[in-house]
Amino acid sequence: MVNRQRGEIAATLDGRSWTLCLTLGALAELEAALDAPDLMALARRFEAGELSARDAIRVIGAGLRGAGNDVDDATVARMTAEGGAAGFVAIVAELLAAPFGGGAGSRRAGFEARLCRAPQHG
Repeated sequence: MVNRQRGEIAATLDGRSWTLCLTLGALAELEAALDAPDLMALARRFEAGELSARDAIRVIGAGLRGAGNDVDDATVARMTAEGGAAGFVAIVAELLAAPFGGGAGSRRAGFEARLCRAPQHG
C-alpha cells in the first residue's frame, strides 16, 4: 500500500505492482542525470513537456530506487507498461506531480497534458 503523504505512487510494470517514490536522493539523481542545476530547473523542464524515452527510464528508475527497489535503468528500459508509451507517460506524470505538491489531482493532469501535447506546426 502506498503512502501518498510521502509522495509514493503505485505503478504496474511488467504485470507487477511496484511502489515508486521520488525521495530527495532520487531527485538529486535526476538532477545529475539530466544536468539540471536545481529542483526548480528540473520541474521547469518537465512542466515544459520535455520528456524523452531516456528521461522516462531515468525518472521511473529513480522512483523505483527511491522506494527501495533494487532496479537499474537497463532493467527499467526492458519493462512494459499497460498502454505502452502512454502508460509510461502517465506513470512519469504521476510520479513527478507527487513531490511538487500534487499527487493524483490537477498537478498530475497538468504534467500529463504537457508531456503528451502534440507538436505545434507552422
